[in-house]
Amino acid sequence: MDKLISAEQAANLIDDNATLSTGGFIGIGFAETLAKAIEKRFLATGHPRNLSLVYAAGQGDAQTRGLNHFAHKGLIKKVLGGHWGLAPGLGRMAMDNEIAAYNLPQGVICHLYRDIAAGKPGTLTRVGLHTFVDPRQDGGKVNSVSEEDHVQLMPLNGEEYLFYKSFPLDVALLRGTTADAEGNISMEREALPLDGLVIAQAVRNSGGKVFVQVERLTERHQLTPDRVRIPASLVDYVIVAPAEDHPQTFAEHYNPAYTGEVHAHQKETNTIDLDARKVIGRRALLELKKGGVINLGIGMPEMVSQVAAEEGLLNSFTLSVEPGGIGGQPASGLSFGAVTNATSVIDQPAQFDFYDGGGLDQAFLGLAETCPQGHVNVSRFGPKLAGAGGFINITQNTQQIFFLGTFTSGKQEQTFEGESLQILSNGKQKKFCQAVQQITFNGEYAIQKGQEITFITERAVFRLTENGLLLEEIAPGVDLEQDILAQMDFTPEIAENLIEMDHRLFRKGPMNIRHPGSVPVKQLRSIFQGVASYQAEARPTHDGPSQNAALVG
Repeated sequence: MDKLISAEQAANLIDDNATLSTGGFIGIGFAETLAKAIEKRFLATGHPRNLSLVYAAGQGDAQTRGLNHFAHKGLIKKVLGGHWGLAPGLGRMAMDNEIAAYNLPQGVICHLYRDIAAGKPGTLTRVGLHTFVDPRQDGGKVNSVSEEDHVQLMPLNGEEYLFYKSFPLDVALLRGTTADAEGNISMEREALPLDGLVIAQAVRNSGGKVFVQVERLTERHQLTPDRVRIPASLVDYVIVAPAEDHPQTFAEHYNPAYTGEVHAHQKETNTIDLDARKVIGRRALLELKKGGVINLGIGMPEMVSQVAAEEGLLNSFTLSVEPGGIGGQPASGLSFGAVTNATSVIDQPAQFDFYDGGGLDQAFLGLAETCPQGHVNVSRFGPKLAGAGGFINITQNTQQIFFLGTFTSGKQEQTFEGESLQILSNGKQKKFCQAVQQITFNGEYAIQKGQEITFITERAVFRLTENGLLLEEIAPGVDLEQDILAQMDFTPEIAENLIEMDHRLFRKGPMNIRHPGSVPVKQLRSIFQGVASYQAEARPTHDGPSQNAALVG
């Protein structure tokens, strides 16, 4: 096989100052063998150096694998990525001004690959308007040494758009399962095809080199031609990886239920211990539309599918995840992105086409930090750079958005007795702040567009209105003043008909609901008595100045 080389040979073919693009989603589809070889060569020789790194989804385990192999001063001079949290070494370099660094939406980068391949000047989209990606804010720049402008505000036909400009790509590091003698790449044991094809096209049409790490070789594919995901005409070099560098995910070596090789039986007896996460997942489940197409984000939203499985409701709607999985049950942790019993799996850029066009009925995403205007920050916290991932694409283009998270950050303790919640201690950090550190989601822009925004925690539920956050529900057993208002840096509006959250959320056994949305959240009893007198008291907010609590019906 003429294209077959070793990982060491591949690393030696990468020039200084090259622009390198990597495929992958956490550990799925990441070319670990190639990344390790490049790191090894650099540490031994100081080359290649001053590379520019481009990637869409987060790739790493937050420790040593994935993009963490590139976190060396001198090896990298610039990074343009969608999510940074899984490669903390690169994040530290960015925050210390050691590299130029940009955070752009994951879906935009996927589409930018496609536009580079097509020879277009860039990607034109509304995604990113009025967030930190907008050039009127940060333009996606992470630090002060990031001087080049990658995003431009472009009015067109009386509307605002963002233009993300194209640039040539010199090297692709990709992954597949099997390469034939010509270099055709299939992905039958990969959990996702991701953006491998469009990266290969973009690099090939830029005059660069495409390296593909595979698990095995064959003289000739026994699969039908449509199973070849990267054709040989786009592949320059093939590298066979050792088994330890080619796991299906960073948590599992191989799970046949992720590829459709087997259909995994869902264990109805696999119950989840009752805690704050489960309460939040259950409350979110009550909002799911029967028959809807749903997106679940990483982290807290993963609990929604687990609770749905416990209640036997996974078939009541279609779950999807941003890298391309549709149907079935999304995996969690370092296997997130993979899907058990998926009904279909499509390329990542195609999934974002669907998302960007408003195809989702609902989306459930994490809540790290919010403020009176309903802005949400999930991308940057002091010296820690998390990145936006697909969050901006999803939140700006879905009609119903639900942000899920515990009420405070950090270790907190609570008990569940008699279908009620008692707060024993709170986390050290407040999530409901006077101002967010960075705008990943713009609440005011969402209201202008008519989106429906809900915030779900284990002890309270808020809805976003034109006047800001409105407290509509609190958990049974929770004290309004001590457990909610005192744990916020601002006083929200409080609904006159403030109600208790559904008591079934706090049961230690199943909720036994028939299907999502079958039993709407009912008003059980008024929690807050004497609304008028409360308003007249002009109670001080927790950030100091005194103001009246705004009350609406």
